[in-house]
Amino acid sequence: MNPKSPSIVLAGGGTAGHISPLLAIAAALRTASPGAAILAVGTPSGMETRLVPAAGVELATIDRVPFPRKPSADLLRLPGRLAAAVRQAGDILDRASADVLVGVGGYVCTPMYLAARKRRIPIVIHEANARPGLANKVGARFTDRVAVAFEGTPLRHARHVGMPMRTDISGLDRSAARTSARETLGLDPAQPTLIVTGGSSGAQSINRTIAASVGQLAAAGIQTLHITGRGKSVLDGAGQPLTAPGYRQVEYVDGMELVYAAADVLLARAGAATVCEVAAVGVPAVLVPLPIGNGEQALNAAGLVAAGGALLVQDRDFTDEWLAKELVPLVTDKARLATMEANSYRLGVRDADRRMATLVLEAVSA
Repeated sequence: MNPKSPSIVLAGGGTAGHISPLLAIAAALRTASPGAAILAVGTPSGMETRLVPAAGVELATIDRVPFPRKPSADLLRLPGRLAAAVRQAGDILDRASADVLVGVGGYVCTPMYLAARKRRIPIVIHEANARPGLANKVGARFTDRVAVAFEGTPLRHARHVGMPMRTDISGLDRSAARTSARETLGLDPAQPTLIVTGGSSGAQSINRTIAASVGQLAAAGIQTLHITGRGKSVLDGAGQPLTAPGYRQVEYVDGMELVYAAADVLLARAGAATVCEVAAVGVPAVLVPLPIGNGEQALNAAGLVAAGGALLVQDRDFTDEWLAKELVPLVTDKARLATMEANSYRLGVRDADRRMATLVLEAVSA
């Protein structure tokens, strides 16, 4: 093996929350080890089939093997499906002559971890959420190189490195970029600005409350950019896209650094990447955790809220009354926003991608 030109396989996918850190790690590895061969592995049905090739990273796929939580026919089929996926994973590792496997979570990772362990290929893990997923719990049994985005994540051998993110975000100077970002997004550079996003898939409950509140936001002198999610435009009573003074809606923004620079306050779900990026750039945030699942989004937000960088409101409580009482005064309170910005930025980690690259290359040369 030539330690200067390692073969690195990165596994993960399904959601942007897995794919974004994977691509940030890949970019940092290319910088740290320009001769490295880098291959990503996902499933044929995940977002990775679009996002990974678009980032210039080669992608291989294996079959998706969900783990049923309750007795079912799928549970009976699990051993055979998992064995087949482990064989596929092993073939990929063999063809790549892999020197190390990096896993970031998702269905693809369990068979990849099992195949790598069988071949005694070093494993490096990154866990994005404060509550770890099943795949990374399995993988952490096979390695002591386990990195986490949030301090206190209950995962074996965990070390806190932060969330790998694009350098356009981690290196953002919000104050320097604010005017140009607002102009690019079609906003008034001088007006208090609320930006709302439910993530890549949108958030219907958030959308409904914002739609009911556009009048009181405008009356308070606040302009609102509402990123609704693809195919989730907010409609008026006539079935047309909602329009109102001081309110603009778009389905998607290409480049969250524009959003972070433009916003006085960001209203968003509490996905791991969002929480970590908010802290890294120091944007005051109101976080509305997803009300379904295992409660991981509230855990993701807990540290930032405790540090005074964000407010948290439960989905059921995010009403137009709450918005009027809590959010409107916040957006127009410059002193409070400055304190929140400083608290958030102090908590942020901006070099997690480089930390992960160092950890991966250490595993190769060990």
